[in-house]
Amino acid sequence: MIDTLKIYEELKETLGETGARKIADIFGLIYKEVVNTVTKEEFQEIKNAILELTNAQKRTEQRVEELAEAQKRTEERVEELAEAQKRTEQRVEELAEAQKRTEERVEELAEAQKRTEERVEELAEAQRRTEQRVEELAEAQKRTEERVEELAEAQRRTEQRVEELAEAQKRTEERVEELAEAQKKSEERISRLEVVVSELAEAQKRTEQRVEELVEAQKKSEERISRLEVVVSELAEAQKRTEQRVEELVEAQKKSEERISRLEVVVSELAEAQKRTEQRVEELVEAQKKSEERISRLEVAVSELAEAQKRTEIQIEKLTKGLVELREEFGGFTRTMSYAFENEAFRYLPKILKEKYNIEIEEKFVRAEIKNKEINIFGKAKMNGKKIYIVGEAKLRIDERRLKKEENVFKELEEKTKIVKEEYGDIEVIKILVTHFAPRKFIEKAEKENVIVIQSFEWV
Repeated sequence: MIDTLKIYEELKETLGETGARKIADIFGLIYKEVVNTVTKEEFQEIKNAILELTNAQKRTEQRVEELAEAQKRTEERVEELAEAQKRTEQRVEELAEAQKRTEERVEELAEAQKRTEERVEELAEAQRRTEQRVEELAEAQKRTEERVEELAEAQRRTEQRVEELAEAQKRTEERVEELAEAQKKSEERISRLEVVVSELAEAQKRTEQRVEELVEAQKKSEERISRLEVVVSELAEAQKRTEQRVEELVEAQKKSEERISRLEVVVSELAEAQKRTEQRVEELVEAQKKSEERISRLEVAVSELAEAQKRTEIQIEKLTKGLVELREEFGGFTRTMSYAFENEAFRYLPKILKEKYNIEIEEKFVRAEIKNKEINIFGKAKMNGKKIYIVGEAKLRIDERRLKKEENVFKELEEKTKIVKEEYGDIEVIKILVTHFAPRKFIEKAEKENVIVIQSFEWV
């Protein structure tokens, strides 16, 4: 006899008192009718139906196993994709490190360029300071400019390579972003697939629970087969729905595999692109290596240029020292010539002044120092019976190319005239200038300044 009270107690916690009582009553009624009407043939049909249900359950489990295997393959492909993504990120990091080293080398090159320009400026300044060895220094300057042009050309090529590297870096980042988007979509599909599988497992669990209840009911009772047929029919219908659900799941799995196949194609293309990227990176590494070699050679050349510049500066320093000594010696020679010219003028000036300007010298000309100011030609004279003083300067030659500078002698004569008047009182002072040659413009200027210009050919 079936224990409806026990059934009620077991179902009460799950279905509540009302539901548990109704189900227990139904089982009691079924049991009574089965006891009264069940036959061996009907029992055999029930066994056959349960056997078919068991086979269907096995097929369901088999399909679930196949689905689990497909899920496992999907996870493996996702792992491979993640590994490829990791390698891509690693290559991108290496590329960024190489980019950083390139920028450092460019900075060093710019600094070397700046130092070279400073050295060139110093060389130009040294060129302006010296008036000799012009041709040799010009040739050295030309070689320096050629080296600077080569350095500028190398700089431009390096900047062009840096631009190409930045463009390749940008394309790599775009491909990485596309791969991340595809990865995100694949994860969403897998998440939906996990939900479907979870629902299928839950339905299967409910199916197994129903089968267990049916087997238990068959063992304990021999109820009426018509009621059992209804239950079996409902169970078969549920199984049919389960199989339909499994078919839908299979179809979804097929679509998922198609999506995965397309993803595999994309991944293959990405792997090919990654291979090309790695090849491009290798080429870039090789180019970077060559660039570093060029920069090393350029550094050697710049070092040699700096050494040559240093030697040039030493030579210029020696040349400058020699030029100073030469100027000192030439200055002494010039003074000697000036004194000789002044001595010659002392002998001939009295005659020239007498004949041309009616100036009669009372005392011979001398060099005088009045109030710490040297006067090259100084003497006392009379003009038209009037006492005067003569203040003069002697210049070997008045250079027409430096006429404005030569005109400073007028200021010197004026200053010396004032000193003589301060020393000897307010007397008339005649200013003269003795030279071997004076340009016409200078003579005209002297006339305006009341300065008598006497050239040496006049006393020959």
